[in-house]
This record gives sequence, structure tokens and C-alpha cells, in this order.
Amino acid sequence: MKQFGLWTVLAVVGMVIAGGLVSYVWLPQVQYEGQGLLAAWCSAFGVPGNWAKESAPPAGRIPSDVILSHDLMGEAHPSDVARGATLAASCAGCHGPTGGAGGNAPRLAGQYATVVYKQLRDFKSGMRSSAIMSAMTSTLADADMRAIALYYASLRRPAAAESAGPEPAIVKWGAPMRNIPPCGACHGDIEHTMASPWLKGEPEAYLRGELTAFASDTRHNDINAQMRAVARSMSADEISQAAAYYSGARR
Repeated sequence: MKQFGLWTVLAVVGMVIAGGLVSYVWLPQVQYEGQGLLAAWCSAFGVPGNWAKESAPPAGRIPSDVILSHDLMGEAHPSDVARGATLAASCAGCHGPTGGAGGNAPRLAGQYATVVYKQLRDFKSGMRSSAIMSAMTSTLADADMRAIALYYASLRRPAAAESAGPEPAIVKWGAPMRNIPPCGACHGDIEHTMASPWLKGEPEAYLRGELTAFASDTRHNDINAQMRAVARSMSADEISQAAAYYSGARR
């Protein structure tokens, strides 16, 4: 009887060890192929890949001066929207005469006002870099940026915003083992967070480029580095799938 009890204990211990090897060694290596065991194990527990760098902002990096709140934009008055339409005339060359864009520039029609306002402020402060947008925002006052944001938010979203096909797994479910949430958790129609843009209908090349920029840390104006953490954990194929889905491109 005592011998039976000993074997039972040994069997339980063996199962625990096997489960631990699967959960904390094999699965992380499969999910984070190519990172090495230590990096994969850290990633599985949500430790940022460049945690040493994230402990303090890199020297010379400008922090965002936008403080998000529910009343950030205030009430949209018709006069503000009309003024924004006048100011946005200079944006038509890239973003289209009614914000629908025509190339690889983002479509702004129907975009959340808070999102447009924050990006304009970040371009002006230098937190987000672009030779074109930095020059365009350099002469804009805060009231100008608010008016432009309210104008674009008042426009109807382009038809392409509704043409996306079935959601790929990385968009619909995310990847819990890699701490990737479903995209809609932040970028949904109703469930969006304050600084998260509406994505459907945006150009495929633009979306892929921005995800790649987040992954490489060449774009870093996301709040608390959330998008950088997500994009770093996505494969190149998953980035392409997400960009194709939100753009409405068929695969």
C-alpha cells in the first residue's frame, strides 16, 4: 500500500514537471520561434523585448503633450467644423478633397476627432515624425488642429470601410500566448479606446507600414508603448493579414 502511494506521488510529480515543460518551455518556443528560450519565456510572461530601454525614455525623445480625457475636444460647433473645412483644404493633396485619400495616405473621413487631434499634436511636437506632416503642422495653432479634427470627424466614412471580408485569426482572436489582444478590443466601432483610430478602409500599404514602424520602434507615439508591444509580437505574415483585412483587400 505504501509502495502504491509512493508511485502515485511520483506520477503526480511527473505530470506537474511535464506540464511545466510544455507550458513554460515548449509552448513559448513554438509561439516565439527564433527568439531563443530566455527571450521566448520572457515574452510569454509579457516582459517587453527591450525592457531595459523602456525603463526610461531614450535621450532626445519628445514625450506627447496630449492629455486624453472624455471632454478633450469639447462640443463640436458648426462654426468649428466650417473653419476646419477651410484649414483642411491644404490637406487635400494627400488625404483627398473630402478626407477619402487616393494613394497610401490615411483616410481621415469619419475618423474620431480625438485621434486626428492627437496625431496632429504629436507631429507638431516631434513625437511622431514625418517630413511632410511636421511641416504642415508647424504653423497650426491648437485651435486650428481642433477644428481640423472636428471637420474630418463630421464626414462620412468611405464605402471601403465596410468592405472587409472574414476576420483573420490575429484580428478576431489575437494571440493570448503572446499577449496580443483582438484588434477590436481597442479599434472597434464602439469599444475603441480614446487614441485608437477606426481602421476599416485605410490603405493596406499605410497600415502595414505603420505596424512595421511600431514593431521597429521608428514610430513611438503610442500610449504606454501598447502598439509597439503588440506589433513586436506579430509575425510579418500576421501584419500583412491585418493590413489586408482592414483595408478591405481580398486574399
